[in-house]
Amino acid sequence: MAVQEAGEQAPSGAMGLEELLALPATVNVTTAGRALGIGRDKAYELIRSGQFPVRTLPLGGTIRVPTAELWKILGVDARAERE
Repeated sequence: MAVQEAGEQAPSGAMGLEELLALPATVNVTTAGRALGIGRDKAYELIRSGQFPVRTLPLGGTIRVPTAELWKILGVDARAERE
C-alpha cells in the first residue's frame, strides 16, 4: 500500500502523506480504512473476521485504530517525514 508523496495529488478519496501525518493518535475505522485504501464496510468486515491489518481498540460502542500502527504498515516514518 503506497502513500502519496508530499506535493503529489492523491487519487479521489485517498489519503495523502501530509494528511496521514496530521492524524491524531487514534482514528475511527472509516479514517483508518481510507488511509489503507479500503472502504468503511470492508474495514468493518475485516475487523469482524479478525483480518484487519492493524490492531484495533474496542472502546465501548466504538472502535479506534492507533495511527502509529497505520504509519508502520504503510511504511511511513513520521519522525523522518517531519524533518
